[in-house]
Amino acid sequence: MTRRVTIFDYGAGNLHSLAKALADVETIVRIEPDPVRAVDTDVLVLPGVGSFPQAADRLAPARDVMRAAILGDGLATLGICLGMQLLFDESSEGAGLGLGIIPGRVTRLTARRVPQIGWNTLDDVDDPIFDRAPLSIAYYAHSFACRPRDEGTVIAWSQHERDRFPAAVRAGTRGNVLGVQFHPEKSSQAGVRFVKTFLHGASASGAGHDHPAVLDAQPSALRPRHS
Repeated sequence: MTRRVTIFDYGAGNLHSLAKALADVETIVRIEPDPVRAVDTDVLVLPGVGSFPQAADRLAPARDVMRAAILGDGLATLGICLGMQLLFDESSEGAGLGLGIIPGRVTRLTARRVPQIGWNTLDDVDDPIFDRAPLSIAYYAHSFACRPRDEGTVIAWSQHERDRFPAAVRAGTRGNVLGVQFHPEKSSQAGVRFVKTFLHGASASGAGHDHPAVLDAQPSALRPRHS
């Protein structure tokens, strides 16, 4: 069954390399600048290109529509780098509201070397997706990091100098939302396999009800932890 994947275009850069990385024989990828039309899809991708204020401004006219699709309808959603940050309430990078899917703020990395550009390890991974698509190191290019109020949404961590920050988060009542601060499409074959594991876990309806990669992926705050 063919799945539809839509990349929401904030108007900040070339998204064709990301689209190429996500496409396969079962996946049709389109780039959509209209936030209302962007949610008419099986999987929504919030890409990692641009700035928070610019992306929030493009999102603003349909913020409530997109929130309803993600939280109410269970639309499978992947946020990459800036896209993960848009899942939060707001950012110190500038004005504008994020989607507020995960309560918390985005702040500048507390480090001497900013931005962080290059490879970094993923620590304390805690989500079934890492069992299906192991990923121990990933490529980063960012100056800001997410600070969730509830760390139970965090499914992996990384550290830049002394700043420990969420590398990945999982949210949504069905675990249908995945955010990654790193760029999986730039993280070698393992990174591409990781992101495609999430895409393949989305059902044809976009809600991701029928696949164990989504069914099992409840936020860690809702799952029993192993001692």
